[in-house]
Amino acid sequence: MHATILIPQRPATIVDRSDVVVVGGGPAGISAAISAARNGASVTLIERYPYLGGLASGGMVLVLDDMVNGLEITVQGICTEMIERMRSKNLCVVPDENDRQIDSRDLPESWRRWARWGLFDFHTPTAPHPICYAAAFDPDGFKQVAYDIFSESRIKLRTHSWFSSAIVEDGVIKGVVCQTKSGLEAIMAGVVIDATGDLDVAANAGASYIEDTFILTTVSRWGGVDTEAAERFEFEEPDAFKALDHEAKRLIGGCWSYWWLKTPLPGVVWLNCPHMPKLSGLKVEDLAAAEMEGRARMGRLLEFARAKMPGFEQAYVVDFAPQTGVRQTRMLQGDYVVTKDDVMSRRHFADTVCRGRDYYTPYRAMLPKEVDQLLVAGRHYSATPQAQKSSREIPPCMAMGEAAGVAATVALNAGTTVRKADITSIQKQMRAQGADPGDTPSANASYLEAAE
Repeated sequence: MHATILIPQRPATIVDRSDVVVVGGGPAGISAAISAARNGASVTLIERYPYLGGLASGGMVLVLDDMVNGLEITVQGICTEMIERMRSKNLCVVPDENDRQIDSRDLPESWRRWARWGLFDFHTPTAPHPICYAAAFDPDGFKQVAYDIFSESRIKLRTHSWFSSAIVEDGVIKGVVCQTKSGLEAIMAGVVIDATGDLDVAANAGASYIEDTFILTTVSRWGGVDTEAAERFEFEEPDAFKALDHEAKRLIGGCWSYWWLKTPLPGVVWLNCPHMPKLSGLKVEDLAAAEMEGRARMGRLLEFARAKMPGFEQAYVVDFAPQTGVRQTRMLQGDYVVTKDDVMSRRHFADTVCRGRDYYTPYRAMLPKEVDQLLVAGRHYSATPQAQKSSREIPPCMAMGEAAGVAATVALNAGTTVRKADITSIQKQMRAQGADPGDTPSANASYLEAAE
C-alpha cells in the first residue's frame, strides 16, 4: 500500500460547451466526432496527444483489417471513406479486387503479391490465408485525412488536453475536466462519448469495469530496406529464409507470424513487435519498462538483420511509435457484456448497431449501467477479456464510434437519454451514411436473439 496525500480542490475554467463531447482522438473517437457532426450536432473532441489517430497513427498499427466476412465488406462508412481518401494521396494500399478471396494455395502468385502487405484473412484455418479487403496505410496519411474531415465538419479540436475527471450530477454526466498547460479546463456536454481506449471517463464517472492485460508493443519503422530482394529470398530460398526468420523471432522474443510488413513508402517497413506480456498499460512503471525493453530488443534485431537478412543490409531505424502499443486494460461492464461465445458463434442481436468481421455489437454493450448520457466506443467496450481479444481491431472500433455518434444525435434530437435512444433510428441512419449496423444478419450468423 502506498501512502496518500489529500489534494485540495481547484476550480476549472469552463472553456467550451457542445452537444457532443468526444474524449479520445483515436480511430473510434474520430469516427464518433465525424458521425455526430454530420448529423447536425456541435462537437468537441478532446485528445491528450498533439495529433489525431491514436493507435492507428501514433501507435503505428498500419493495417486496417478484421472488416470482411468472406466477400462481404462488413465495416464500411467512415472507415472505408478514410481508406479511399488515403488512397487518393497514394498513402494507402488495398489488394486488387480480382485477387481477393482467392485460395492462395491454388494461386501462389496472389499470395506473393500481397502477403508482405499483411492484407490477408488471418482468421482462416488454412495457410496461406486468402487475400482479402484490408488496407496498409501511412500513419501521417491517417492524420492528414482525419484533419481534412474535421475541418470540413467544423469539429472543435482540443489536443494537448489530458482527461482529468468527469462531471457527474445525479447519475448524469454533464461534461469533463481536462488538465492542460493553461490549468484545469471544463468542457460541458449534452452527451459524452468515452473513446479513450482505457475507459478513463466511464471509470472515473463510476461505471463498472474489469481490468485485464494482453501484450504491449513498441512499434517501429525501418528504412533503407530492399523489399524486393527480401521477398525474393523468402520465396525462392525458403529453407534458408526459415532458418534466419526463426533466429530473428528468437531475438524479438514474441511476434506475429510476419515481423515486418511493407508500407506505402518505398523502402520503409513497419515492425509490429516485440510482444511483451504481463505488463499493464495502466501502470507507469510497466509502460516505461516496455519502452526500454522494446527498444533494446529491436536494436539487437536490427544488428542481426543488417548482417544476415538479404534486403536489410542498409536498414536503419526511421522512428518508434510515440504511443506504446496497448491492447487491453479496462473494459466496461455495461448493460450487456459481450462474451467470447457471442463473437465466435456470430451471435446476432436485435439491438446491433455495428459490425466487425463476422460478429455483431449490441448497443447495450456501449452503455454504462450507472451513468447516463455517456456512451463507450472502442476496445474498452463492454466485453469479457476473451471476447475483446477477438474484437478489438481498428475497423470495428471505428464502426462502434460511428454508431455512438449517430446514437448521441438520435437521442438529442428526440429529447431523450442515450439509454432510451431508438435502435431502429440508429440503424437506419447508419445505413443512410454508408455504414453497416448489422441489423440484417449474414447467412452465417449462428442464431438470432428475439427482439426485446
